[in-house]
Amino acid sequence: MTEFFTVKHIDNSRLVRPMAPNRMRECTRLVSLGGLITVCVMLYAWQHFATIQLRYKLGALRGERTQAAELNQELKLEVAGLRAPGRIDTIARRQLGLTVPVPGQVAPMDLPSGTVFAEARTTAGSAAQ
Repeated sequence: MTEFFTVKHIDNSRLVRPMAPNRMRECTRLVSLGGLITVCVMLYAWQHFATIQLRYKLGALRGERTQAAELNQELKLEVAGLRAPGRIDTIARRQLGLTVPVPGQVAPMDLPSGTVFAEARTTAGSAAQ
């Protein structure tokens, strides 16, 4: 016995499946809620990682500030040592060959009238000594 199969072409292109309006609204709500949650999570993660980066920068800046303060203290000590009157006197006498002027060696200057002189003021602690 021989079997025959026939192929019947069915055109379903004009058929439209009815969609329930409530189902479409529910799907839209779920997608919107998912998007909102995703945005919130991304915002939280961005803030968290930005805070971590700022902490690293703050730590580095604190280290630099500490090093700068130490260098500043060393430089202040060096300046104080270089300004010492005894050191300046020793350099003037030994390296430069300077001596104290003899009484006739210094001549006064004639200055125009109305000239203002700078005065050296002594502090209260050095005046009492």
